[in-house]
Amino acid sequence: MGTSADNLPQSFLATESTEDTENKNKKANSKKVEEKTVNELDKILIKYNRPDFNQKLAELHRKIVMAAGLELDEARDTILKDILLKVRKEGASAVAELTEELDGVKLSPEEFQINEFELRNAHQHIDKDLLSSIRKAISNVREYQSKIFIGNRKLKGIRYTPIKRVGICVPGASAPLPSTVIMTAVPAQVAGVKEIVVISPPRYNGSIHPVILAVCYELGISEVYRIGGAQAVAALAYGTPYTKEVDKIVGPGSIWVQLAKKEVMGFVGIDSVAGPSEVLIIANKQANPAWVAADMLSQAEHNPGSAILFTDSEKLAIEVLAQLNRQTEELSRSRGTIDCLLEFGAIVVFRQMPEILNWANLFAAEHLEIQCGKQSRQIANKIQNAGAIFTGDYSPVAVGDYWAGPSHTLPTGMSAKFSGALTSNDFVKSISIIEYDKKKLAASADDIIRLAEAEGLDAHARSIRIRQENRS
Repeated sequence: MGTSADNLPQSFLATESTEDTENKNKKANSKKVEEKTVNELDKILIKYNRPDFNQKLAELHRKIVMAAGLELDEARDTILKDILLKVRKEGASAVAELTEELDGVKLSPEEFQINEFELRNAHQHIDKDLLSSIRKAISNVREYQSKIFIGNRKLKGIRYTPIKRVGICVPGASAPLPSTVIMTAVPAQVAGVKEIVVISPPRYNGSIHPVILAVCYELGISEVYRIGGAQAVAALAYGTPYTKEVDKIVGPGSIWVQLAKKEVMGFVGIDSVAGPSEVLIIANKQANPAWVAADMLSQAEHNPGSAILFTDSEKLAIEVLAQLNRQTEELSRSRGTIDCLLEFGAIVVFRQMPEILNWANLFAAEHLEIQCGKQSRQIANKIQNAGAIFTGDYSPVAVGDYWAGPSHTLPTGMSAKFSGALTSNDFVKSISIIEYDKKKLAASADDIIRLAEAEGLDAHARSIRIRQENRS
């Protein structure tokens, strides 16, 4: 016979009622959250035996391309062109008006530029350990970019000259992004660019985060403007009395920044049209599921950010899914990260590795990780399209984002099929050098004349023939 509650002391009843009920409620709520999360993320598992397997992959691929801003959108394009035209016609006053309207910060054109005191003050007050890490990262990037710099080569018939003036876009998110300054400015400096301009929206107390300013000061960049968005891109491209035009614009930013770069291309050079961050992980049964999940989440937390696993191991796929459920609970941005995985994430199980390689080259991901144990390098050698390849279990994307040396400014939205990472070589232009003497021209004259006449360009042919007729 059980004990009835009526026979227990009231104080014990109160204790049991409060603590036990709370514990039961916590467990129930936790279980509901866990069940909800598991049910949600189960949707990202795509297995080869489903009839719409290829269709699902194609849909995911299209989503990523569209997120990169490469699809036409008439309404968005109209707004963008209005902003660019306004800045082109009205100059700095338009930039100020749009900064107040879009960023909620009222600035006069005279207040756009960060003064030297603010830059120096930010540098003096930065955490010393952080500054030490920043300096090491700068050194790594400078060393790598110097080694690959084509301008160091002395080749007959071509001369490489640095671009004179470059503008760098630095996102103004709630968290500072000093790595963006390092990964764009240092390659430009290695190339010999003399004038580097940094723009960033005034999202930190009406200005730019001091860590970003400190990095600019460390690199000797003194021209920094607290403006962002499409209006700032227009100011760099067209110039205003307060923002002199540049020759090339590089760096990440919102879709408005990227589409503005695309629109002004021709007035200035650009690096690429960069969409949300992407990681595609190729992993087999040798991979650590916790590590794979962590690497997926490191991109998904950007929200938007694409995080995809391709594997030939169903067991690994299920283990990674379990890890995603577990690890998302520990994130401060858990809800947003889950939403991002549902929109741009996938765990895809293939029958065999050759199929994975075919789809990986089609996706042409910004970041491609290969976690296949001893086979990782062999598989990496078969990849043709990727912004950057991270080979082996101990090469997560974060190593490239901050430290290794290659720039983290990479092609997205499948543009890695025809472009690559930003490097020091993107900040020089080549000039062809042609010098013929009388003898060399005479030896080639008949062929040149023949080709010119085939195209119906008599004056071209005459410019060669006249030199042969007047030979002394």
